[in-house]
Amino acid sequence: MDAKQAVSPWKDTKDREHDRREKREAVLRVAAQAFCENGVRTTSLDEIAERLNVTKPTLYHYFRSKDEILAECVRIGLELIDKAIADATGDGRTARDRLEAALHRYAEIMTMDFGMCITRIGEAELPPQSRKAFRAHKRKIDERIRSLIEEGVADGSISARDVRLTAFTVSGALNWIARWYDPDGPLKPHEIARSCVDILFEGLAPRVSKKPAECTRT
Repeated sequence: MDAKQAVSPWKDTKDREHDRREKREAVLRVAAQAFCENGVRTTSLDEIAERLNVTKPTLYHYFRSKDEILAECVRIGLELIDKAIADATGDGRTARDRLEAALHRYAEIMTMDFGMCITRIGEAELPPQSRKAFRAHKRKIDERIRSLIEEGVADGSISARDVRLTAFTVSGALNWIARWYDPDGPLKPHEIARSCVDILFEGLAPRVSKKPAECTRT
């Protein structure tokens, strides 16, 4: 006699892993938003749970502590920037064009919650065991930016007297977007990115318009 196989109410391993990953990501997104809006010290696990409409013990299924959530939010922001710069290497364009594209994406990331966490939280708010990883990741990003600047100096597309100082200036300017960016402001992220990158590349010097040469009659 043929018997129909009963459908199990339990998800298989792959589905459970996917479900857990999605819920973990949801916790991080909500936490990053709360950290940026209210600050780290005033944001509690209770508030994060309330925003997610779950109980506080539910959060412990995905993270051991607020410090772990905090460190992960900053790590994601740094990885987004690192990837943006890494993606701009070796595609045939001049180093200036590649650096410009990378910094444009960098600026956009600094208007996102995970990106804003890098500046608004910073190293001081991280648990001691996470600070070393934070510094190492920042150094890696700085090295990528320096490398692109050095390539630009070599191919003639970038003029930089001091590569190290130039890299610090660029990173510092873009990181600070996280401090003043207002999602309800008049400019969209891509508009802010375009303007900031233009200023970094073109500076504040007035543009000299090139007039067509006057024809002289003979």
